[in-house]
Amino acid sequence: MSTGIRELLRDPARARRLAYGVVGVIIVAVVTTVEGGVSVPAGWAWLVLPVGLGATALHPRHRALIFAVCAGFVAIVSTGESVQLGLAAAGLVFVSTCEDPARHPWLGWVGGLTGAAGALGIALLNERGLYEQPLFFVTAGYLLAVLLRSWSRGYALTRETADLRGQAAWLEQRTNLARELHDVVGHHVTAMVVQAEAGQLSDDPGAALRAIAGSGRTALSELDTLVVHLRDPNASIAVSAPPRLSDIDELLAQPLRQQGVTVRVQLDPDPGLDEIGVLTVYRIAQEALTNIARHAKATAAWVELVRVGDHARLRVSDDGVGPPRTPTSGSGLLGIGERVSAYGGSWELGQRPGGGTVVQANLPVANR
Repeated sequence: MSTGIRELLRDPARARRLAYGVVGVIIVAVVTTVEGGVSVPAGWAWLVLPVGLGATALHPRHRALIFAVCAGFVAIVSTGESVQLGLAAAGLVFVSTCEDPARHPWLGWVGGLTGAAGALGIALLNERGLYEQPLFFVTAGYLLAVLLRSWSRGYALTRETADLRGQAAWLEQRTNLARELHDVVGHHVTAMVVQAEAGQLSDDPGAALRAIAGSGRTALSELDTLVVHLRDPNASIAVSAPPRLSDIDELLAQPLRQQGVTVRVQLDPDPGLDEIGVLTVYRIAQEALTNIARHAKATAAWVELVRVGDHARLRVSDDGVGPPRTPTSGSGLLGIGERVSAYGGSWELGQRPGGGTVVQANLPVANR
């Protein structure tokens, strides 16, 4: 297939313009060369051409109607002696159908069929025999137009679908980035606030400042990694150092312990999660523990990750004030829901027996 044909097939609008050009040449060639054998004077040709050209300046619906009328007129004056007029009728039906904005075009089809039926009737009345050629020409013009319309619409839908998929992917990536930024920044800022408050009551404020500086450097490092995606949307989102489950006890629980909260962490050594599952558990625990540090006023918190059948169950609970009576859908809880849903799991936020809050997430294991 040559380059020109390949480019033509990629652009229905160009193919339509080319088809219109070919049809126009056929119509002009036919109507300007017909001499005899028609039921009206041959001068009618000079009426069809100006009317057809003038219709190009009108609304598509009006253009389709005028071309349909012209198709019917050309078809009805066709005779056995002027069989070439069928080509002109087919071309006019083709253009009328292509220009018809209706989902199911009918103007060109009806106009052409009316003219073809009239030509058949005139031939029978004049005892010229069965003259069915206009019917075949009109049908061919209509079918070709329908094929072109279907191809054009299919091409447009394909392009639109590709654009929508690209936009959906972009929005999903932005959502993932927003979730990561919230989790990373929220946790480290909370840790810095806790360290600053503890430092005011400590005998060694320098240690608190060093801890704050460490949290700040970690937050900046994570931000630098995530900001890459603002410059390169095609880059995969990843933190600078993928977390481990042991980091829940070693890193995430520290701000609470610095507040004087007793945190007990129990992790199944083989919960059956892949790398994405581990990151999901880590982020959920991070958000839950950060909320405890901010709002719970708890004295104790528990983190438990165990494998139960074909699911890994993460439960983060505390003995604080409990969940709000009117649950809110803030960025943190929304992020938990999105992560769990993306991994194919389920989660719930509820009241802990004996007081406090419990966040529980059930995630499918990778190796069942």
